[in-house]
Amino acid sequence: MQTLKADVVSITPLTEFVSKVVLAPEQPAEFEAGHYLQLVLAEKDKRAFSIASRPSQKQQIELHIGASGADSYAMQALDHLRQHHENGTQALIEVGLGVSQLRIDCTRPVVLLAGGTGFSYVKSMADHLAEIDCDRPVFFYWGVKHEDALYAKEEMQQWAAKRSNFTFIPVVEQPQGEWHGHTGLVHHAVMKDIVSLEPYSIYMAGRFDMIGIVRDDFIEHGAQREYMFADAFAFIK
Repeated sequence: MQTLKADVVSITPLTEFVSKVVLAPEQPAEFEAGHYLQLVLAEKDKRAFSIASRPSQKQQIELHIGASGADSYAMQALDHLRQHHENGTQALIEVGLGVSQLRIDCTRPVVLLAGGTGFSYVKSMADHLAEIDCDRPVFFYWGVKHEDALYAKEEMQQWAAKRSNFTFIPVVEQPQGEWHGHTGLVHHAVMKDIVSLEPYSIYMAGRFDMIGIVRDDFIEHGAQREYMFADAFAFIK
């Protein structure tokens, strides 16, 4: 883990409730795809966020922070970052945390599953796999409640169109408009598309209550526990 000071380069809205934050650390940040960082608000107040950047992007770190409610965990972190941005001061971060980073094994196909802003965790992995020219099949499932939350849908569709081994599958739980893709729970879409998860490495990010259900359902669908990765596993039974 590195403890670094970082300039807050920009904070821009991706949706009504999600902001992209770009940080420029004072020295190159060392992390692996799938790691997270902690924003240090105080000595005993540290907020964890997945890193959306790929590891080669050491000079700038991208975060996707979903926040609603003035006193929420994430909104307080955003306000802290905005103060540094407005004042031209540096934020303190701890980089390179987590145990569910990407394992480079180009023999197993991969399922990347994200709920909401868990997108940032798996985006880092997808970008890294492309950069190192790993040719194993990658199935990227991104689940949201409503279609307007798919803030990177066009980007990911274009990304996938350029790579024969990469498939991007957005899933909308409660469609409100003319949605023609998968609907319902994101992990149900995975199990509908894939007969058995036995040969796959699976990386997951989302709400803790969601991840526990997904883990159990996937194991029943053939997934091997030793090839399933989520930092949430450390906090759920």
